[in-house]
Amino acid sequence: MDRQTFYTSNKLSIMPMDFYFPGKGKSGDLPPRKGFAAKWHPLLLDEMPQLELIILIGQYAQKYYLHLKSTEKITTVVRQFESYQPKYFPLVHPSPRNNIWIAKNKWFETDVLPALKKRVSEIVKD
Repeated sequence: MDRQTFYTSNKLSIMPMDFYFPGKGKSGDLPPRKGFAAKWHPLLLDEMPQLELIILIGQYAQKYYLHLKSTEKITTVVRQFESYQPKYFPLVHPSPRNNIWIAKNKWFETDVLPALKKRVSEIVKD
């Protein structure tokens, strides 16, 4: 997706797990407020009837939408991205803190990112 499409199209929407930044914790950002997504996401999703893909960025989105156990590792979920398609595409949070994770998990850049680019291209060109 080119920059123009990303910033000006009606083909993309960003919906956070909360509309309020909860602040920093000891090992990263604090979690989103409980109940926010359950209250607001269904209403927002109802406004997007042609939704084709939900990219789940980070553990909170993945646990909420994929109904994962708290013990489920994000590495396992992202590695098994194909099992959640066509509706969902789990990704790690794009953060400098995750550079070590990306370096340790080479498959992310060789397998996951190309698959994501392909899927997004298919949707955007329609």
